[in-house]
Amino acid sequence: MNETVVVIIRVIISFFTLLIFTRLLGKQEVGQLTFFDYINGITIGSIAATLATDLSAKAWAHWLGLVGYALLTGLLQYITIKNRYLGKVLDGEPTVVIENGKILETNLRKMRIKLSELMTLLRSQQIFDITQVEYAVFEINGELSIKPKPEYLPVTRKDLQIPTKPGRLATEVIQDGVVLDQNLEQRKKDRDWLHQQLRAHNIENIKEVSYALILPNDRLYVDKFDDNIGKETEMGDYDGPY
Repeated sequence: MNETVVVIIRVIISFFTLLIFTRLLGKQEVGQLTFFDYINGITIGSIAATLATDLSAKAWAHWLGLVGYALLTGLLQYITIKNRYLGKVLDGEPTVVIENGKILETNLRKMRIKLSELMTLLRSQQIFDITQVEYAVFEINGELSIKPKPEYLPVTRKDLQIPTKPGRLATEVIQDGVVLDQNLEQRKKDRDWLHQQLRAHNIENIKEVSYALILPNDRLYVDKFDDNIGKETEMGDYDGPY
């Protein structure tokens, strides 16, 4: 068979195999991955790429390797969910690195984290004075969680006894000039209300609207296709050629 055709078929197989496995293995965010998850993800991606392009070996061998890695990953995920102890062994557990403003050097050494790296992580969370920290915990995904001392915590509406209302989400009602009637009904509004609101924005035709939302306070946010952005907002200073 022509090599080009073989590569195309392998690309389709590896692409959809990878798509199915990533859907089955969950929606964990990249920032929440453990170091093992990160390395494992790179390995699976590498095997999928080899399956698509390495014509020197049979495709089934690469595909079998891809399936094996995905099955083991799924099995480990199942074990870590069902068994708390094995979950700690496989994933590790959070480690306290600062307690009451004091650095716990022993725990820091166990995590193989340098003092300079700890300070960088603190500064990245707007902590420039280590004495303000009550606890700092190094999470298994590599992030640093910080609990400031009570005197440095921001004042909340509850502290000030200010009444609050339950929050709501914004609802899309127009997208690319098309009214989303179902979403409109969810907010107990109709097209008459929508047209009235659009006229208040000097819009007579819905086709002029790129995107519209009903905000939590029942006001309408509208973005038109024609943004009328002046040249003064351009950030480039070079007209070309590019």
